[in-house]
Amino acid sequence: MNEDAGPIFRQIATQLEDAVVDGSLAEESQSPSSNELAAFHRINPATAAKGLNQLVSDGVLYKRRGVGMFVATGAREQLLKRRRSEFADQYLTPLLAEAGKVGITVAEIAAMLHERGDRS
Repeated sequence: MNEDAGPIFRQIATQLEDAVVDGSLAEESQSPSSNELAAFHRINPATAAKGLNQLVSDGVLYKRRGVGMFVATGAREQLLKRRRSEFADQYLTPLLAEAGKVGITVAEIAAMLHERGDRS
């Protein structure tokens, strides 16, 4: 775990979200247990459970009594929608504000993006 990346339970939740988004943890598949996560990351099981419970609260995972936690149907699309919105807030809003200050139009920004995207 990375000490600079925020609370450990949040890092656990983010790693599981990443797995749902990239498809390595499919919808309706079983999530790793808090004990499995704790052993793998060498953390307290209560910390891992806190990360899992955050995802239950967010509707990404659901509990099956006596069986474990599973990825909810629609979780991937829910996460993609949230992350796209966060991307816009974190990157596009300040980009457009700065562009407006220096007189760059949205069309010019699009052209810059296309140009740089073609180089990749």
